[in-house]
Amino acid sequence: MRETVGMQETVFTWGGPALKFGAGAIEEIGYDVAALGATRVLVVTDAGVAATGTPQRVVEQLRAAGLVAALYDGVHVEPTDESIQAAVDTAAGGRWDGFVAVGGGSSIDTAKAVNLLTSYPGDLLGYVNPPIGRGLAPPGPVKPLVAVPTTAGTGAESTAVCVMDLLAERVKTGISHPRLRPVLAVVDPSVTLSVPPGVTAATAFDVLCHALESFTARPYDSFPRRRPEQRVAYCGANPISDIWVRQALPLLARSLRVAYRDGNDVAARTDLLQAALFAGLGFGNAGVHLPHACAYPIAGQVRDFRPADYPESEAMVPHGMAVVLTAPAAFRRTYESSPDRHLEAAHVLDPATDTMADARERLPEAIRRLMRETGLPNGLGAVGYEPTDVDALVDGALKQQRILALAPIEATAGLLGEVLADSFTLW
Repeated sequence: MRETVGMQETVFTWGGPALKFGAGAIEEIGYDVAALGATRVLVVTDAGVAATGTPQRVVEQLRAAGLVAALYDGVHVEPTDESIQAAVDTAAGGRWDGFVAVGGGSSIDTAKAVNLLTSYPGDLLGYVNPPIGRGLAPPGPVKPLVAVPTTAGTGAESTAVCVMDLLAERVKTGISHPRLRPVLAVVDPSVTLSVPPGVTAATAFDVLCHALESFTARPYDSFPRRRPEQRVAYCGANPISDIWVRQALPLLARSLRVAYRDGNDVAARTDLLQAALFAGLGFGNAGVHLPHACAYPIAGQVRDFRPADYPESEAMVPHGMAVVLTAPAAFRRTYESSPDRHLEAAHVLDPATDTMADARERLPEAIRRLMRETGLPNGLGAVGYEPTDVDALVDGALKQQRILALAPIEATAGLLGEVLADSFTLW
């Protein structure tokens, strides 16, 4: 192989799962999982999703196809290292040769970790991204994982990442490797009709930020040339990811408000699920940057905020909400890196911003308008943070070097501090 030191990257990678999309798709899951060669399947979900009956329907479909199937409903909403380890311990010894995740990103990410750590038992932190963990790669293939998303949010059904809270460090981080990606995503809009307004909005803003961050990320060809073994799931903005993002943004623009107001609008729910899937296929290869890096400590250091329509048993800032709270300030600062892309996104989300004199304010304003109209908190102050918390939040964000490397501007402690300080009140 030619020497690569000093050379710029000329190669990007892109991957995604097989897809089955449409109302009624879930009724075919027994056939689909059996076709993958699985015989003993664990269905992974959380208690709230289990209460809808959808996971049990999946179990019944698997059994009707002649498979041995069981249900685990102990997933923690916003997974932690402890909740993931509990799921792994429960699954260990089950001789499962396939997994089905039914739920939002929490269930799908937990299933990814269960699949990894039952295929190759070991220390969870060994696989977690540096600098918190050692970033080990799975030593070989894992078992088939099929994802059935019940929220339009994380895009976890199409990504190769697993996100969790590390309780002792009070920060979110994750595991990232192409082998974690589900082999099949079964995306059925009918299972999302019961999602309440607060969850609909919070998860949709995760979709929005996936799309915007991957679209404005550092381009893949701006990095130094990597050797084959150094290639990562997030390789930077690239032409294929851009295609998916450009499909996701119009769907969000026309249907987020509609689905928030009327959860039974099947057309709007279909749009949001497609947007989540498309944005996942984009950011799952291009990556995310500043808003996601700031979101991890915002979620991890929460005190007593309890969002509407989420479980009241514990404080949390849902992931999508945590991400979008700093998005206006972040995109104000990344504008100069790609003005055309920022303006394109602003126009698609809200054409009325075209008349704003200050071009750098157009995308932040389009985001703020969507937030106000769907009941999102008015900045970090509204979820319980004080200006004195900025240093601790910066420290947490700086631990997210895997995604900060994708920022289109240098992600210094000073820049992160400015973004966070500018996000306490948004309107």
